[in-house]
Amino acid sequence: MEQRLNQLLAQTNLALSDQQKQQLLALVGLLHKWNKAYNLTSVRDPEAMLVKHIMDSVVVSPWLQGSRFIDVGTGPGLPGLPLAIINPDKQFVLLDSLGKRIRFIRQVILELGLKNVTPVQSRVEDFHDDSGFDGVLSRAFASLNDMLSWCGHLPAAHGCFLALKGLYPTEELEQLPTGFVVVGAHPLAVPELDGERHLIILKKQ
Repeated sequence: MEQRLNQLLAQTNLALSDQQKQQLLALVGLLHKWNKAYNLTSVRDPEAMLVKHIMDSVVVSPWLQGSRFIDVGTGPGLPGLPLAIINPDKQFVLLDSLGKRIRFIRQVILELGLKNVTPVQSRVEDFHDDSGFDGVLSRAFASLNDMLSWCGHLPAAHGCFLALKGLYPTEELEQLPTGFVVVGAHPLAVPELDGERHLIILKKQ
């Protein structure tokens, strides 16, 4: 698995420490172990998890501007946990409404010794943070319209929304709620992943 991870990382511009690689592999191990009992993800094979969960998350890292992020509808901590592992200088709140997912994230934090992750069990519209976030992340969470409607209260004044999408979401972008503007749309190169990935960055006007 270590060799496989190194092969995948070699196809990106990311430079990771040995400790970070070990933590990513440990995350896959925990995900695989917990998945048998808790059904956290439809991806069953650890090698497939490396591509579909780990690489699919970490490729967003170059676009993280700032120091405080919230991953809404994080599920089993994706993309938040992999991003937190490779960005120890940034803080991540991982939010999900399902208790089993938050319990899993707490276990990962404990076993990997992560100091920059705060798990929160809540519906996104019920969660409030006085400081606001530099970035609001979502991966396979909802339509852009729903994301902006439900999460509009979360970014700081300068903050942005980072939506991880598959195909370029032309229709969703045509139906954006008023008061929001697209500031970036980037195709993401996820090593050995079948299908397209895009990062859409939005801000309040």
